[in-house]
Amino acid sequence: MKIYTRSGDAGQTSLFGGRRVSKAHSRVRAYGAVDELNAALGVAAAAVDDADLRQDIARVQSRLFDLGADLATPPDAEASKHIVRTRSEWVASIEAEIDAMEARLEPLRTFILPAGCAGSAALHFARTVCRRAERRVILAREEGEEISDEALRFLNRLSDWLFVAARTANARAGVADVAWSPEREEKPSAGTPSH
Repeated sequence: MKIYTRSGDAGQTSLFGGRRVSKAHSRVRAYGAVDELNAALGVAAAAVDDADLRQDIARVQSRLFDLGADLATPPDAEASKHIVRTRSEWVASIEAEIDAMEARLEPLRTFILPAGCAGSAALHFARTVCRRAERRVILAREEGEEISDEALRFLNRLSDWLFVAARTANARAGVADVAWSPEREEKPSAGTPSH
């Protein structure tokens, strides 16, 4: 099988089911953002030292492939019966994993920077890509595409999972989260000339 087909050279692509649309179509932008998130998670997995966390990331990546297929397949497409639609159980599973990871972490007392060990920084970056994917899916819905509530909930919860996974990567690497230290405007002391 050839990797290139030339069928997209004029800026068109096929949704799952055959309908040709622009590569800038809102549904294509939505599943493209999910694909970008999946790639960001691949980078994060390569940076994470902990084998259990790498396995968790790989499981999320598989779910993202399912989500991408869901987004690439309009509900009225004949191919719809061949794909797995995003399910509420996926959200429940992610929530349970968040709770389990948080139970092993020190409680947060301040905002933290997206920093720490390489794996944590990569997971924080993936979290921001996840938020962008969520915005693209919301926009596709606002532009009239029929996309399930479950797909949106899954992405929303996944960004929370990625935040806690980033903290977990730091904890397992023995690296402290980096607290945000806001700039404070210094007030001139008495007798100090103001400019």
